[in-house]
Amino acid sequence: MDLEKLVRGYALKNAVKHGGKARAGSVMGMILGEHPELRSRAREIARLASRIVEEVNKLPLDRQRRILEEEYPELLEERAKKEERPRLPPLPGALEGRVRTRFAPNPDFVIHIGNARPAILSDEYAKIYKGTLILRFEDTDPRTKTPLREAYDLIKEDLKWLGVEWGEEHIQSLRMDIYYDVARRLIERGCAYIDTCGQDARELLRRGKACPTRSNPPEWHLEEFDKMLAGGYGEGEAVVRVKTDLSHPNPSVRDWVALRIIDTNRHPHPLTGSKYIVWPTYNLAVSVDDHIMEVTHVLRAKEHQVNTEKQLYVYKCMGWEPPVFIHFGRLKLEGFIMSKSYIRRLIEENPGKFLGYDDPRFGTISGLRRRGILPEAIREAIISLGVKPGDVTLSWANLAAINRKMLDNMADRIMYVHDPERLAVDQPQCMEATIPRHPERPQDSRVIRVCPGDVVLLNRGDARGEVRLMGLGNYRVDGGRLVYTGDSLEYARSKRLPIVQWVKETDSVRVKLLKPQGLELEVEEGLAEAALRGYGVDSRLQLIRYGFARIDSVGEEYTLVYTHD
Repeated sequence: MDLEKLVRGYALKNAVKHGGKARAGSVMGMILGEHPELRSRAREIARLASRIVEEVNKLPLDRQRRILEEEYPELLEERAKKEERPRLPPLPGALEGRVRTRFAPNPDFVIHIGNARPAILSDEYAKIYKGTLILRFEDTDPRTKTPLREAYDLIKEDLKWLGVEWGEEHIQSLRMDIYYDVARRLIERGCAYIDTCGQDARELLRRGKACPTRSNPPEWHLEEFDKMLAGGYGEGEAVVRVKTDLSHPNPSVRDWVALRIIDTNRHPHPLTGSKYIVWPTYNLAVSVDDHIMEVTHVLRAKEHQVNTEKQLYVYKCMGWEPPVFIHFGRLKLEGFIMSKSYIRRLIEENPGKFLGYDDPRFGTISGLRRRGILPEAIREAIISLGVKPGDVTLSWANLAAINRKMLDNMADRIMYVHDPERLAVDQPQCMEATIPRHPERPQDSRVIRVCPGDVVLLNRGDARGEVRLMGLGNYRVDGGRLVYTGDSLEYARSKRLPIVQWVKETDSVRVKLLKPQGLELEVEEGLAEAALRGYGVDSRLQLIRYGFARIDSVGEEYTLVYTHD
C-alpha cells in the first residue's frame, strides 16, 4: 500500500469537507477508523499527515476538489452511494454529447440564489448529457445596468464554489463587431430599420403605427446605421428596430429596439470605456450569441417568455434554427433579500450596518456561503425544485434541513458557553476528559486536563443541581463550586443527569457569534474550548447543544456566523 498516497487522498477529502482546511488529527482518525490494519503504523501516519495536510491546505478549494475527483474517485464512491440525489426530468430533444446550455449573468452585481437556479440547472443538464455549459457575461447596457468590473470575477468565484463547470467563456461587450454585422444583414433582408422619430416612436407603436422611415429602402437604412456608428446621432435620436407585427397584442413586441445609442463618455463601460456608442439590446445580442455558440437548450425564468417571442423574429429572418426554450418560475428564499438593486441601496444608504454583498443576511450566493450553507445543499435544493413553470418560495427551514443533514456528517463538535457562570472544581485529583471531535470518529479526540481548583464555565441555565460534564464525570453545583460525585455513567442515566458542555477558563477562546435575524445582526459574546484554535476561516462546526456555525475570522477573538440549529 502506498501510504503517502493514501494519506494525501484522505487529507484532500477532509479539506474539501471543511472548506479547504484539513486537520492532521481528523485525517489520521479517518484512516485508522477505516483501515484498522494500519494502527501499527500510527506514528508513521501521524508524521505523514502533519506534512501532507500542510501541503494540501495551501491549495485553493477548487483545486483540492478537482484532484480528489480525478485522482481519488474511490473516496467519493461511498458518499455517492449513500446520497440519493434528486433527478431532473429528461431534456426535450437532447442528444448525448451534443447538448449545449448557457448561463448568462449580467455582471452588474454578484449573483443570488435565484440567479443560481438557471446556472445549476444548465450545468446539471450539460453534465447529464455529457455536453457543454457556456458562461456568457451579458454586459451591453452600460447606462441602466452598469457592469461592475469586479463582478465578472466574483460571479465566476461563486459559480466555482457551487460546483458549476463551464467549457467556454464569453463577454458580450468584446463581441460588438459581430452584432453590428448581424444588424447590417437584418437591414439588408428588410427585417430591421433605422427609426429617427425619437420619443414619438413609442406613441406611434402604441397606436399600431411606425416611424415613417420604416418604409425606406435598405440602402438608406444601411447609410443611417453607419452614421449612427460614426457618432452622427446622439442618445435617443436614432435606434435600430426589428420589424415585427404592428398589430401584435403586446405593444412591447411591436418593432422592438435591437440597437440604441449610449453616451459612453458619460456612462463608460468598465471593459471598453467609450470605444462604442451603439449598443445591442438584450434580445439582439442573445439571439446572435445563442445561434453562433450553437446553444441547443435555453433554461431561464418565465419572465423571459416575451423575450423568447421577440428573439424568434431574428431567427426567422436569418433562417436560423432556434434552441429549445424552457421557462421556469422565479425562485425566492423565504426571509432573505434577493433584489440586487435593493441590496446595493441598503449597503450604500446604511454605511457600517452591513458587511458587504456577502453579508449573511442577504440571499446572495456569497452571503449564503458566509452564513455556512454548503454548495451541495444549494444544488440539491434547486435540483429538487426542477423546472416547474410556477413561482416557488424555498423555505429557510427546508434549505436548513438539507444543509443540516450534510453538516451533521462533516462538522466537528466544539463546546461553547454563551452565558457563562464561573464554578471552581472540587475534586480529589487531576482528571482528563477525552472528547471526540465527531461522534462517528471516536478515535479522533482531544484531551482536556482539569485539576482541583480550576475554574470551569457553564451556561447559567446548566449551573444548578446535578449535572454530567461531557467527557469528565458527574458533579453537583454547590454555590460557586462544582463538587465531583463520581464518573458512573449508569448513575448519570438513572438520575437522568443532563450532559452539559463546559469550557475550562484558562484555556478558553473568546468568541463573537454573529446571528442574522432578518435585516438585523445580533452579536453574542461567548467562550469556546481551546480546540477551536485548531480550525481556520471557513471551517464549519457544531457548537454542542447550540447549533452550527462557520468561522468568519480568527485571532485573539474568533468571529463565527451562526448558520442554523
